[in-house]
Amino acid sequence: MAKLGTKEYAPIPVGRLGLISLESSKELGKKVDDWLISWRHERRLATEKYSFEGYHRDSYLIPVSNPRFGSGEGKCVVTESVRGDDVYILLDVCNYSLSYSIGKYKNLMSPDDHFQDLKRVIGAIGGKARRLNVIMPYLYESRQDIRSSRESLDCATALQELIYMGVENIVTFDAHDTRVQNATPLHGFETVQPSYQFIKALLHHVDDLYLDNDHFMIISPDEGSMSRAIYLANILGVDMGMFYKRLDYSRVNKDGHHPVAAHEFLGPDLTGKDVIVVDDMISSGDTMINIANLLKEKKCGRIFVCSTFGLFTDGLEKFDKACAEGKIDKVLTTNLIYQKPELFRKPYYISVDMSKYIALIIDTLNHDLSISDLLNPVNRIKKCVEKYNANNHKILVDKAPGPKKRKPRTQTAES
Repeated sequence: MAKLGTKEYAPIPVGRLGLISLESSKELGKKVDDWLISWRHERRLATEKYSFEGYHRDSYLIPVSNPRFGSGEGKCVVTESVRGDDVYILLDVCNYSLSYSIGKYKNLMSPDDHFQDLKRVIGAIGGKARRLNVIMPYLYESRQDIRSSRESLDCATALQELIYMGVENIVTFDAHDTRVQNATPLHGFETVQPSYQFIKALLHHVDDLYLDNDHFMIISPDEGSMSRAIYLANILGVDMGMFYKRLDYSRVNKDGHHPVAAHEFLGPDLTGKDVIVVDDMISSGDTMINIANLLKEKKCGRIFVCSTFGLFTDGLEKFDKACAEGKIDKVLTTNLIYQKPELFRKPYYISVDMSKYIALIIDTLNHDLSISDLLNPVNRIKKCVEKYNANNHKILVDKAPGPKKRKPRTQTAES
């Protein structure tokens, strides 16, 4: 149950809650709706002092449709009144499993198509809602957030376009570069890290981890992910290592970038240590595979890959091979974006469910409360680790000097 005030009291919401989940995030939206229904039916509003219509509903989902014309053009139809509602629009711009027809041809939906559908929804609402909030887990055009030479600033332009259309708050997850929020300085912009959910999922599936400085490390695959790695390492009290890309500036790839000449490692000895490699996304997967090979060359233990967005644009074959060869033990990605059905059949794959976290953010914002505690889950991670150590195993610490070797754990009486 969500903890908003006491059981007898909860702050008055900004407006009647409405959740619009576009087709791209239909499954995630249904899970979020289930959490909201459960919490609000358990929570008792102080009806003797306040009367708030629509606080308890059978569903907070507002049905919308996005039909297409034969030319491929589209529109949005909201089939329920949203006047005075606090509306949250959830979408996945990376869902390429959807398609639409242009004549006799089928077009897979691109991020541009999904973003256009979002604007159609906002246009269909027509300013009738009390407040508009957009939850876009993968931030549209977030990889094009910095201008280098004569380039477009697509992410900043998209954010300003949403603000111009009346959006008050934008919530995203693990933005490629958080400085993009400077494009909308007078409106709400939150980038959320799924650090707690990764640790919780990993500890749930792996029961023989030593989360101490002698047996565990956090690895950043490049400079961009260093802040994520530092955050986790500080909370867990373990060392951090990082790779940086040495580029070949004498050549340019087809995509306009300089090729990587080598990955150089900065950090302490890795011998025998299990590691988490944390990043914001897996695109082709080449970087992760290269990093795993280099880590194994340095004689590390098990490798757990944690990435918020698993795009897997080149397929899963390279991960199948890496896991079969013992180079990668587990791959964790969230359900914030579309997940290939074959992913769930892989023995090395762990899906990290983010629906409860999204529902908690929505519920808190709807009551106009601070989400600072939700954005900084230090205490929750520490409690999760303490519970893991207490319920499963008693850690034996090797006091001999030099690199520590993993010892068999002694089970506690409770286990």
